[in-house]
Amino acid sequence: MARNGQTFYLYNRVDDIQLVANKVQRLVPEARVIYAHGKMNRIELEDVIESFLNKEYDVLVSTTIIETGIDIPNANTLLIHDSDRLGLSQLYQIRGRVGRSDKIAYAYLMYDKQKKLNDEAVKRLRVIKEFTELGSGFKIAVRDLSIRGAGDILGTEQSGFMDSVGIDLYLEMVKEEIAIQKGEKSTIEETPQTPIKVRVNKYIDSNYINNDFVKVEMHRKIALIKEKEDINNLIDEFTDRFGKPNKDIVLYMYEKLFEHLSVTKGVEKIRETKNNVTFVMTETASQNINGEYIFMKANEISKFIRFTYRLDKLNIILDTIKLDKHYL
Repeated sequence: MARNGQTFYLYNRVDDIQLVANKVQRLVPEARVIYAHGKMNRIELEDVIESFLNKEYDVLVSTTIIETGIDIPNANTLLIHDSDRLGLSQLYQIRGRVGRSDKIAYAYLMYDKQKKLNDEAVKRLRVIKEFTELGSGFKIAVRDLSIRGAGDILGTEQSGFMDSVGIDLYLEMVKEEIAIQKGEKSTIEETPQTPIKVRVNKYIDSNYINNDFVKVEMHRKIALIKEKEDINNLIDEFTDRFGKPNKDIVLYMYEKLFEHLSVTKGVEKIRETKNNVTFVMTETASQNINGEYIFMKANEISKFIRFTYRLDKLNIILDTIKLDKHYL
């Protein structure tokens, strides 16, 4: 403020962002403070950003919506609350929101002094501190790769060997080979039941997320989905950072949840036709399932669910032709 600049204060939680903005206001009474997040309606959000751009406010307390597409040359200071929670590519992208004019810019990455950071978080913060010169993006991407390993390169355009076998089969082959090299049994031998995969569109359009590193990060987060709550949280994050995700992305999330549940609940295979989909349970799952419970649950979900029992395996048949959305 002494240099007639403006400040971004990044706080990535919507539920109490207003309280944080009020705290900043109390700490610096002479500052004009405003806040913004992705759950605001479009007009309200545009008004806030425009007011900040017009220098009507000194401090913008914001979620990661400032990560892309916001260009405010007068912003010369950035403070990131709980910076250890953000990914390396995300930190790099956000840091680029300041220093966009002839003013010297400063970025302060803060974390709770009582918190013991894990090794990955420490490495991320060291890297972002180390690479400050222009054009550091590639170096940071390489270091990010070394810290957390290669992510799943998913999408419609793949190349080389991976393109010919498909990403899922390729990763299974890599896992199996690693197990063999470690002297362990083949993962396929150890776990006879592999996740059931449903063919859905896994492509994230560049018009929605235009940064490749961020795109890979979001693919990785989708791959970690284990329960319905994970989907709800991830939809909130997508909405806050990039806008409301389309149906294909949401379906992609449900497909990952189904992959996980297919193993934990004992789905052996699925058969899809134009009119229905059949879930075939393993013999063990079929023997242990609570018949009364599954009938009650089926009735709650859809009246178009039927059951058959073949070769000691329960078949759950869902008529999809009458559904108003995808069966997943």
